[in-house]
Amino acid sequence: MSAPSALIRPTHPDDAPAVVALRTLVFPFLIRGVESTRQLISTPPAEQHWGGFVAEVDGQVVGWVSASRNTNTSAAVGEVSLLHVHPDQRRRGIGGALLSRALEHLAPLDLIRLRGRALPESLPFARRHGFIPSRQERFSALELRALPPLPAVPDDVRLVPLAGVDSRQVHRVEMLASADEPGDVASDAISYATWCADTWDNVGLDREASMGVEVDGELVAISLVKRDGARMWSDYTGTVPQHRGRGLARLVKLAALHRAAARGVTVAYTGNDAANAPMLAVNDRLGYRRVASQWSCVRELRPGG
Repeated sequence: MSAPSALIRPTHPDDAPAVVALRTLVFPFLIRGVESTRQLISTPPAEQHWGGFVAEVDGQVVGWVSASRNTNTSAAVGEVSLLHVHPDQRRRGIGGALLSRALEHLAPLDLIRLRGRALPESLPFARRHGFIPSRQERFSALELRALPPLPAVPDDVRLVPLAGVDSRQVHRVEMLASADEPGDVASDAISYATWCADTWDNVGLDREASMGVEVDGELVAISLVKRDGARMWSDYTGTVPQHRGRGLARLVKLAALHRAAARGVTVAYTGNDAANAPMLAVNDRLGYRRVASQWSCVRELRPGG
């Protein structure tokens, strides 16, 4: 008897628990909780032209993909995000069917480039569909039961929970700090409205654990904490260029980890471009251990097609 075929359909908010369970199985190092996933499906940022699709077999969600415009860059770039299929359902054409729906969704946007990500074992699939591996990304984990102590803070430096900071200041720091990060896409168009929808208003963001550094009263470094119960994701850590070289990124990230541990987090995950040597060095000093890697893959498109 042949295996039942998969139904590929648009996702809906009630899929969130199944989507998170599948993601945790395939990508245990990526943290996005059920309510955060439900929020993304229900109210994606309008500018992103976001669409999510699931594959169902016998009423069970066995595959997922989302597709959107990358609104962090001024270039016309599309994202095919987290395409994955349950290990027991692979090699049946489900991944290709999900990718086709994602590409159909993005087709009206007149994009010049698509970007996706693939685990090392999925690179043959990516290449068959025209996505060329470009940059390696590394994922690391840290158990929070034995964090290094916080260092002494200089007189002109103040650590502050981001819950008490104006969100526009936080957005400004992320915009300035991310502008020169290594990657396939330049982060040169992070609008405040979309950043709020993606980050600040995300129900998974723990603003009390997320920390900032002020120098002479000006916010210059941040470390954002997104949580799913006792697990967390360091969503973004960075320092504005003119204040680098003082160890502020390590200080603010360590402070956020201490705050998260005090609020019940037991393990932290983070991801970095393999060429981001400064942040990798910070993570190494904090005790992170490598747990996985994946590749950013790019598919070039003709303008208009």
